[in-house]
Amino acid sequence: MKITRRVFMASGSAMAAVALGQFSRASAQTGVVNLYSARHYDTDDALYESFTRKTGIRVNLVEAEADQLIERIKSEGANSPADVLITVDAGRLWRAQEAGILQPFTSPRLKSSVPRSLQEPSGLWLGLSRRARVIMYHKDRVNPAELSTYEALADPKWRGRILVRSSTNVYNQSLTGSVLAALGPQRTEAWARGLVANFARAPQGGDSDQIRAVAAGAGDLAISNTYYLARLAKSDKPEDRAVAQKIGVFFPNQRDRGTHINISGGGVVKTAPNKEGAVKFLEHLVSPEAQAVFARGNNEYPVISGVPLDPVLVSYGNFKADEMNAAVYGRNNAEALRLMDRAGWR
Repeated sequence: MKITRRVFMASGSAMAAVALGQFSRASAQTGVVNLYSARHYDTDDALYESFTRKTGIRVNLVEAEADQLIERIKSEGANSPADVLITVDAGRLWRAQEAGILQPFTSPRLKSSVPRSLQEPSGLWLGLSRRARVIMYHKDRVNPAELSTYEALADPKWRGRILVRSSTNVYNQSLTGSVLAALGPQRTEAWARGLVANFARAPQGGDSDQIRAVAAGAGDLAISNTYYLARLAKSDKPEDRAVAQKIGVFFPNQRDRGTHINISGGGVVKTAPNKEGAVKFLEHLVSPEAQAVFARGNNEYPVISGVPLDPVLVSYGNFKADEMNAAVYGRNNAEALRLMDRAGWR
């Protein structure tokens, strides 16, 4: 398990390396929030530093993969120093919920600021940023007028033309979980089989790899989160920008339920020594100041209105988002994976 630990101090950018034993429940009760995070973006440092400047509460950051953090909190039990768990995608938040490591919390500010569709109904977790999972196409080989819905990607006209990452990827599990909720198991499995039949190659690599492969001619369409393309478009490398220039963005299902949204979100750990500080921290993350960092720093969509988007995201256009509650497709992840495996999506 690779774990990174850092402390964010009230002086702003000052940081200090912290020994493992220093992360104690006692310290969390004296002006410290212990954050276990599966987000690995350096731009998030600004979120922690601004929280400390605003509240005087230091942030002890522990970084690792989501499943590792969930298992760590479980193994730490009642003595866990963790106050807040943040991870990406509702599927992983659902796993944390099922593991029994989160507790409900109430906050009028959060309840009124975050869309109901991004709040777990019993108050265990909520979305902090939004990611649109879209269809990307090669501008020279695909007319966007040919595109319509996720379901239509199973049409034989796309045989040998679609690129997507593995079924083990949580973003694909949540996308399939949303289709499952909309269509039911039989129609969703038929869709998955049709999609697999249209793969240009066996799934490999991440979203950026699918985009690069489309640009290189290995396929004509890719399923990806928008921020991966935005990163390429803003890259310092001319070859990345050249890839982005070849790719168009299409938001599926605009005439019915809307484009699937996955999230980065968080919740309060069940044994949090500093629950009050944990809630304050989550409230800070949905403030206009923090939401602007999500938008500019990692090209994500804010969860509150009135926050300017990154200009690259603006260039992709407006879209109707699926308002299905994130807990629904999070809960469907396990069944979605079994269905995808039966369909040959591996």
